Amino acid sequence: MAKVSMTVNGKAASAEVEGRTLLVSYLREELGLTGSHVGCDTSQCGACVVHVDGKAVKSCTMLAVEADGAEVATIEGQAAEDGTLNTIQAAFQEHHGLQCGYCTPGMVMSTAALLKENPKPSEQEIRAYLEGNLCRCTGYHNIVKSIMAASGQDISALAAQ
Repeated sequence: MAKVSMTVNGKAASAEVEGRTLLVSYLREELGLTGSHVGCDTSQCGACVVHVDGKAVKSCTMLAVEADGAEVATIEGQAAEDGTLNTIQAAFQEHHGLQCGYCTPGMVMSTAALLKENPKPSEQEIRAYLEGNLCRCTGYHNIVKSIMAASGQDISALAAQ
């Protein structure tokens, strides 16, 4: 057993975990933050993306002990305290960038990382960045449209496709 301590969504969190405990399992089982999903167990789908020290990571590929001392942000920490959706979440809702919602937390967290890195990505840049996130419902068109809208870009050309 190992003691881990980290800041998750701005709040201190610590627990004793087995050395093999994945970060996604720690977040879901120890902290009750079930927004990060385990979709594939092979790091292929991106449903488990969180931010660790400001970088997007697939939390199914990282041990909780590797995040010891880190700042971790999950989908639960993206909305305002009163529940108001952030810009990315609101764009996904407004432009139908989600259907079943299973991939949405990972998509939103990946989008936040992309927009931090590249505030006005092109359609091609968005598609390339999201290569590690799988969605089985949307066909990605509305996800791309949502991301472009969240970045403040004109989506009328995309809407015509």
